[in-house]
Amino acid sequence: MASSADGRDSSDAVEPGRMKFSSGYCRTCRLEVESTTISVVHVVGTSLKADLNRSAPPSSKFFSVKCTAGVQYRINPPPQETTDLSHIPLNGNSVLLISMGSASQHENDNKLSVQYYGENKEVLGKAVLHLTAVEISLDVDADRDGVVEKNNTNKGSWKWGPNGHGAILLVNCDSERTYWKKPDSEQNHISKVSDLKDMSLMVLRTRGPPKLPEGYKLTMHISQGHAESVRVFRSKGKTTNAVSERVYDYFVRDYPLVLSAKFLSREVPYLGGEAEMNFYVEGLRFSDKDFDGLISINLSLLEPISPGLPETPIFTDTAVFRVAPWIMTPNTLEPEEVFVCSTKDNYQFLKGMKNLVARSGYKLKICHEYVNRGDRWMQDELEFGYIDSPHHIFPVVLDSPRDGKMQDFPYHELLGPDFGYVTRVAHRRDVSSLDSFGNLEVSPPVTVNGKNYPLGRIIIGVAFPTATKGRNMTQVVQDFLWAQKVQEPVALFSDWLLVGHVDEFMTFVPAADRKGFRLLLASPDAGYKLFRGLKNNGHGQAKLFEGLKDEKPKTVDELLSDTSLEAENNYVQSCIDWNRDVLKRELGLDDEDIIDLPILFKLVVEKQDRTQFRAVAYYPDMVNMIVLGKNLGIPKPFGPKVNGRCALEAEMCSLMEGLGLNCTFIDDFAAYHKLLGEVHCGSNVRRKPFDFKWWNLEM
Repeated sequence: MASSADGRDSSDAVEPGRMKFSSGYCRTCRLEVESTTISVVHVVGTSLKADLNRSAPPSSKFFSVKCTAGVQYRINPPPQETTDLSHIPLNGNSVLLISMGSASQHENDNKLSVQYYGENKEVLGKAVLHLTAVEISLDVDADRDGVVEKNNTNKGSWKWGPNGHGAILLVNCDSERTYWKKPDSEQNHISKVSDLKDMSLMVLRTRGPPKLPEGYKLTMHISQGHAESVRVFRSKGKTTNAVSERVYDYFVRDYPLVLSAKFLSREVPYLGGEAEMNFYVEGLRFSDKDFDGLISINLSLLEPISPGLPETPIFTDTAVFRVAPWIMTPNTLEPEEVFVCSTKDNYQFLKGMKNLVARSGYKLKICHEYVNRGDRWMQDELEFGYIDSPHHIFPVVLDSPRDGKMQDFPYHELLGPDFGYVTRVAHRRDVSSLDSFGNLEVSPPVTVNGKNYPLGRIIIGVAFPTATKGRNMTQVVQDFLWAQKVQEPVALFSDWLLVGHVDEFMTFVPAADRKGFRLLLASPDAGYKLFRGLKNNGHGQAKLFEGLKDEKPKTVDELLSDTSLEAENNYVQSCIDWNRDVLKRELGLDDEDIIDLPILFKLVVEKQDRTQFRAVAYYPDMVNMIVLGKNLGIPKPFGPKVNGRCALEAEMCSLMEGLGLNCTFIDDFAAYHKLLGEVHCGSNVRRKPFDFKWWNLEM
């Protein structure tokens, strides 16, 4: 039986062979015979291991163990059943495993002693441990339900999927300030208490005596590798003696900075009794090429060795976070706000957009000329997305490295409370037209060869694989997009276009059947088929561009007789067919999921390289549309009229109305088409987030 240190049997003792020990943390503890009292702090849920032979006096042959009721021990290897437990044979590998099942009420309130005996069972020496037990747990929302549970066994690791685990961290990239603002992640203090909701709660729970033995202390620490990615603040409010008795002080000075790039380790208070201390963890950067998004925060109990010498860690608890990815939203999600620019020459376009947005029931935000400075390409300057966690969600705008004249709009006009901002800075020599975000799209959710992409797949345009003079999206943006993981990108060939954007030849629209959407592709073949049908039906003299100022009308017959134009469109069709095959393969699409739109192109000489020919739309590019629920805002094509109606508009309506979609044609000819863009290029949409939670992805 386990015994008390003074030799009397303990009524609460349990046979050593039946002791239950934690399968987790075990640390070595030294025994010293005839020394001054050794005080040891033990963390509940762990084990102490003492090498009995190492501390035994010379000539020791036997030993015995006694302890107070709060201590449990086990001898390994266990003594034979016939052994006299008051004189247990000492083997060369005898080890004592010590544990305590509950926290101490007072310092050094439990003891364990080991007595050593010689050949004739004479006493040779005695080692005594004075034990103080504490409970320590660094807790996070490891099961992702919005509640910080106590000592979740999975808090120190990350696993994807609906049955996964691991805490989630938001990049604190919004701004609580609206004037003289900058992202909260760039401030080294909490400017408003409302900023705490952007952070992940982490709770240090302790139970034990009013204070730790002299010299013991708690420290929180991060690695140098994580220092640029995370910061930790703490609350001065505390719970003493009962979890329900919290005292909060909601002034920002009561949330001091604990960990940062400057402070990798800090001592944190031990509050005594049963207590909780809240910490607030903020992400400082998104996953990228050099950062996988995983962050570890550690809490250690340090033990003093001797005055003037460093303390040593005797227990460490670790919490692991994954930084939430930046997520794009496809056309199939419901809009919340529509953004357009106002310029001195786009009144007609703006009028059409206002009517469409009002009829669709959404908000319209206009970037006026004093902000955009004549830059009308709202789509190219920015891309809307969002970040999500179990405790908070908010939109985040990705600012393009394009940096046109409206480069200040994303930061100065959008960044604010619960509206985040992120950008990737590239060398100006590396930035091309392909870095404008008309060249950045995302598909609706798809399944490809049994693999689900419930958040869709990002789509970017790049140069043809064999191109020697091709333009590409700058590497820093591509690295950022790939690192988000949850919307694995697909690269298409878009460098054949003068502007070079994927939205010039493709888009997605919602549909009630099949996969829930259709892919729309520009198709010169469909265009020539339509025009030849018009000619065969006696409409060869119907004119394109009729009534447009400063634009020479062209008959269907003239268009069809232009062999150079037809050859150019055969080339364009081959480029689009290349992308069609990639999209079918990478998005798991069938031909029935794709609708070809009658759109022609023409080749023009590249200004920077007079030997290079690239394509632009021959008439307003109808695929370059804005999708607002069931309402489509489509560039007015000014095609040939048959019985008073534009044949291109009629064909477009026929194709879309079969999906239950309404077509509105917006005149963007002078203000956008002539400047090599269309409706989609001149607008942007912030949409509602997915219902699907990214952390439930099967990776």
